[in-house]
Amino acid sequence: MDGYPGPAGVLKAFSNAASATRAVADIHAALGGADSSCIVFFCSADHDLPVVAEAMSQAFADALVVGCSTAGEITPHGYGRGGITAVALPRRHFAAAAAPIESLSSFDLLQGHPLVSAARARLERAAPFPLEGNSFAFLLIDGLSRREEWVVSALSLALDDMPLFGGSAGDQLRFNRTHVYFDGAFRTDAAVLLLVATRCPFSVFHIEHFVSTDRKMVVTGAEPTERIVTEINGEPAGREYARMVGLDVGRLTPMIFATYPVVVRVGGVYYVRSIQKVNRDESLTFFCAIDEGIVLTVARGMDIVDNLEAAMADIRRHVGPPQIIIGCDCILRRLEVERKRLVGPVSALLAANNVVGFNTYGEQHNAMHVNQTLTGVAIGSPDGYGA
Repeated sequence: MDGYPGPAGVLKAFSNAASATRAVADIHAALGGADSSCIVFFCSADHDLPVVAEAMSQAFADALVVGCSTAGEITPHGYGRGGITAVALPRRHFAAAAAPIESLSSFDLLQGHPLVSAARARLERAAPFPLEGNSFAFLLIDGLSRREEWVVSALSLALDDMPLFGGSAGDQLRFNRTHVYFDGAFRTDAAVLLLVATRCPFSVFHIEHFVSTDRKMVVTGAEPTERIVTEINGEPAGREYARMVGLDVGRLTPMIFATYPVVVRVGGVYYVRSIQKVNRDESLTFFCAIDEGIVLTVARGMDIVDNLEAAMADIRRHVGPPQIIIGCDCILRRLEVERKRLVGPVSALLAANNVVGFNTYGEQHNAMHVNQTLTGVAIGSPDGYGA
């Protein structure tokens, strides 16, 4: 168990205790004494989640707490697995309000505005300063719901200029059930939007380490609501994708998908669209919706360590030394890091920049649902704190 105070009272905690009750007790020992506006936690899907929920509900009965299950954790030491990691934002410098979505399967675009308006009104009552320019939104969402595009589009329209980032919950690559925690319980088919106001400098960001190549292919068959591409260039999708990256379809694995993602161009900017799996009929299931007629471009990776180091340097130029970065890091990035045996240097960079968060099944940045990126918010020190 570890607890780590930041310069403005931000607390980070991590426990890798095998017992769920012991792990929550460790988190409470590190965070429980703080006067927090909210607590955000990320929990391994290997834990007994109902036990975690009950323990969290009792340990933090008077606090606003949100969280989710993960495909891996980002702890104060870097990448971890099998534990619980958490952040507490102190009331002195932060105000927060949460807006749960309890049924993603029936979520309608028209629900976005009243949901955001109600949460914004609660945040305005809690924050002793104007929200404009001083607030951001954080979304945690069921990573197997296939509803991220709908939800993030609706919320972004309602949020106006308030920047949004987020992550899709994971379950250690089992792709069975993912969970979001709010109001004392883990839930599926659900999401929670957290609005945070602060006078600390902050920057909502996204990082990706791929550039497009000249290898292009057209989606000629798709089931967008299921995120399945059946045909590429008139051929079975898995077979044609494998040909484009120079492999046999039988060698397609999550590691290969992490190494050779595809990108789409939207508004002059390329966004990663990662593949989840190849199916028995050689169709491909994606982590994002893909429609017929979309042009996919095979991407080429840059050095992930150099890219991350440059991105962290840019963040420090914007907010100063971060007292905390809440990060949502795609599981495919982590698989690449592990395959290349770069866990040590990447973990060192994450720890040096106070990143705490989780490995996701997808990420959100403003109005986009994206893949194979690191999205997050970097929060600097308030005036008179830090170096």
